[in-house]
Amino acid sequence: MATIQRALISVSDKAGLIPFAQTLARAGVDILSTGGTAKALRDAGLAVRDISEHTGFPEMLDGRVKTLHPKVHGGLLYIRGNAAHEAAAQAHGITPIDLVVVNLYPFEATVARPGVSLHDAIENIDIGGPSMLRSAAKNHDSVTVVVDPADYAEVAGQIAAGGQTTLALRRQLAAKVFARTAAYDGAIAAHLQKEFSDSCTALPAALSLMAPRVQSLRYGENPHQAAALYGRFHEFFQQLHGKELSYNNILDLTAAANLMAEFEQDSPTLAILKHTNPCGVGQGATLREAWDKAFATDRQAPFGGIIVANRPLDGACAEAIAEIFSEVIVAPEFSVEALAVLQKKKNLRLLKILQSPLSGGALDVRGVGAGSFLVQERDLRLITRADLTYVTRRAPTEAELHAMLFGWRVVKHVKSNAIVYAGADRTLGVGAGQMSRVDSSRIAVWKAGEAGLPLAGSVVCSDAFFPFADGLIAAAEAGATAAIQPGGSVRDAEVIAAADERGMAMAFTGFRHFRH
Repeated sequence: MATIQRALISVSDKAGLIPFAQTLARAGVDILSTGGTAKALRDAGLAVRDISEHTGFPEMLDGRVKTLHPKVHGGLLYIRGNAAHEAAAQAHGITPIDLVVVNLYPFEATVARPGVSLHDAIENIDIGGPSMLRSAAKNHDSVTVVVDPADYAEVAGQIAAGGQTTLALRRQLAAKVFARTAAYDGAIAAHLQKEFSDSCTALPAALSLMAPRVQSLRYGENPHQAAALYGRFHEFFQQLHGKELSYNNILDLTAAANLMAEFEQDSPTLAILKHTNPCGVGQGATLREAWDKAFATDRQAPFGGIIVANRPLDGACAEAIAEIFSEVIVAPEFSVEALAVLQKKKNLRLLKILQSPLSGGALDVRGVGAGSFLVQERDLRLITRADLTYVTRRAPTEAELHAMLFGWRVVKHVKSNAIVYAGADRTLGVGAGQMSRVDSSRIAVWKAGEAGLPLAGSVVCSDAFFPFADGLIAAAEAGATAAIQPGGSVRDAEVIAAADERGMAMAFTGFRHFRH
């Protein structure tokens, strides 16, 4: 056990600080502090000594130098009970510091702000904080170190019970410190590499994957696979109801939220997904209308699926959704009426979107085995009319153009090879993940037929170019009158000629949306 006689507290995030410090004061702990933390403690009526009083050296250089001193790091690092260390500490007037409570300048939050300057980023690089944390964590046999306010309660409880902490707790906290400082340094390295790189992509020279485990999961994709959730998921989603999320739930609901982010500014829009693929997407004057259109695309696949909306879910839409079995519903908000309907299903998971997933970072990281990772920029490219090049004799009508822009945003989120038949405000048939593009087109046509949705006058959307004219011809035979695709095939001329022969309008986007 390690008795706590002296604590050094210097925190950026002051959540929970005062109750924790009050526990220390009641235990007779001598509290050292700095700057704004010392002021907050004094304002709460707590006795605090400034770190400059302890070191005999003033804070200087606009606060850049205040804890970088032998009386701080010596007090943390010297080995208690080691005769040579004890003698050196006594000779130099170094007294022990038994508890360090530090959380770091908010570098990650700072650089996440749009348009943040390099100066602001640099000023939010903490130097003294990580140094104290590492010193304390290294000497955890004797020193307790707290980097996360979530640990205040357990530490305070042990100190209140006997003025000491257990070695098991100190070890746990020390490991957490090194994980946090590694992640912090990784964030700084990644940002500065991007800032200072001449490359237009600015992918990091080294990849840091440090992230806290935020939730243990029952299992992974299959019951024989262990799994957990790491990172900032709970900054973006709040679970309001239902049983614990599974690994597959999280994959599906994040795919759903990313799809719906394409429609944030649109009229009421609703999508149904299964295994990360859209089964149907619809728009209407109300979410209930949007639901009817989305569900009509495929009345079988949505069972056990994920539903996502771009508007607060209302009671009327909830009543319709409740008629089928769903795993997860995701929305910006849920009305009281909607909650009353949906919370009757105890296992149905309801998640509120707290912020757009588009703000979750610019990189997409995928493990590929053999200890290796692929990193790319996320596919955040949106489409506008200005992106389109009309390559056929006939330009699209206004209705066809609306359908092109709608369907292209959907096909982006369908596994390649991807084909979507769309109207101006709804999907009509979806073909996903086939080995040939014409097979995806055939499946989409079959799905539309099963749903009783005519494809006459529809637009066919392809995530990549048609390598042969056969896919386009199949679409025309199904009733499509227009097509949108990236272009770029060596057989573009053949495909364009096939469209012209059938009176179709076709637009090239100039970019593709492969999704493997």
